[in-house]
Amino acid sequence: MQISATDMLRAFRRDETHLFIGAASVTVGLVVVGFQLVRRRFDRLLSFFAWFAVLYGERLWLQFSMLRLIEPPSLHRTQFDLALNFFVSVPAFVFLQETGLVGRAGRVIAYTACLLEMALIAAIFTGLPPWLLQNMNSSLVIATLLPLLILAFRQRSVGRDVVVFRAGLLIFVGFVLWTNTRNLLGYAKGPEEPYGFGLFLCCVGYVAAKRALDRDQQLVSLHQELEVAKRIQLSILPAGFPMSDHFTVAARYAPMTAVAGDFYEFLSSEGPRAGLFVADVSGHGVPAALIASMVKIATSSQRQHAARPERLLAGVNEALCGSTQGQFVTAAYVYLDAERGELCYAAAGHPPMLLLRDGHVCSIEENGLVLGVFSSAAYNSTKRTMVKGDRLLLYTDGVIEAANGGEEEFGQERLGKLLASNPDRTVEELADLILSTVQNWASTQTDDLTVVVCDCT
Repeated sequence: MQISATDMLRAFRRDETHLFIGAASVTVGLVVVGFQLVRRRFDRLLSFFAWFAVLYGERLWLQFSMLRLIEPPSLHRTQFDLALNFFVSVPAFVFLQETGLVGRAGRVIAYTACLLEMALIAAIFTGLPPWLLQNMNSSLVIATLLPLLILAFRQRSVGRDVVVFRAGLLIFVGFVLWTNTRNLLGYAKGPEEPYGFGLFLCCVGYVAAKRALDRDQQLVSLHQELEVAKRIQLSILPAGFPMSDHFTVAARYAPMTAVAGDFYEFLSSEGPRAGLFVADVSGHGVPAALIASMVKIATSSQRQHAARPERLLAGVNEALCGSTQGQFVTAAYVYLDAERGELCYAAAGHPPMLLLRDGHVCSIEENGLVLGVFSSAAYNSTKRTMVKGDRLLLYTDGVIEAANGGEEEFGQERLGKLLASNPDRTVEELADLILSTVQNWASTQTDDLTVVVCDCT
């Protein structure tokens, strides 16, 4: 049989709307698949919708009249068309029950219908007449969709999204029921069903676009709130160490996110005495920042114990216990007395303080339990001599635990060498150098970074 260009053009014009809907359906399905791959998260509802959309679009393309003209009828082609027509219903039924609109009863109906559809597909290859299988499939679709539709509309609509989705679903299901009823009555298949599916896609697109817009607005609002929280958190940190004839102090703070759980404070800064406090809340983000604010209040309430580090940490621990929601705090506090020429140091699960004297670095460590876990925890302090020219370094564990691409941590030894090799730098320059060196070392910043450098002048 010879096919003319006029026949081809007529076939194309007759099916061009269906071809467009089919292409749109496949595109939407593939976009949803790509979206899930980008998110690296499997979503059952989206997965079954994508599966249904791709299969439905493929079925529309395979029903293209031009293909009928080019490819002669055959048993295998008839069996394939029947199998695809039956199989399209499987993801459609599962998608409908995954929406949550049909409840537990709808889930039973949907999965039962899927099993029966698979049985019909198997029956295609047993030699049963195609017309009989088509009628059985139409009856199954009608018997499944009617109760599912009733269940879906029994629940109250919540929000415009649900109303629009249900409207699109009702239109499409109405067209499907009409098409399958015509098939049972022996009428030729009409062109209406794909239009219903096109309207359903439009409704789903509207819901997706509206939710994406709402999510963007929520993200903008959240970003603004985080900026405010960041400014508030920065405001609780001391602006700088007061001018002193005995001490020069520089502090640097680099949060991993907008807000963080690191904290430092100068508890005593009068005359020849100074108290330097550094803390690190477990975790990151807003929860850690909130607890850091609690640490600020707790340390401020213990200023009367500034000269006794072990008593100060015990008081902070008592104030935090029962309020940290399972998180804990590490802290280090050193009290410097230039008049007596001594320092007193205590810590709670914190990395040791480093002391640079005469070109040599030593670590000072006197650790107790972390803060906020055991209200009865006791702490001890250690006293050391302090001389002019001493340089002290307090820091949080994000500094020494920063890892490069080979998973090698920066480490305390490397930090000590950096401290020892830069004795002529000012405290401001050294604090900047430590922070930049650690950030350049790490492949990504995975923790908050805080550094406090103090020179005894």
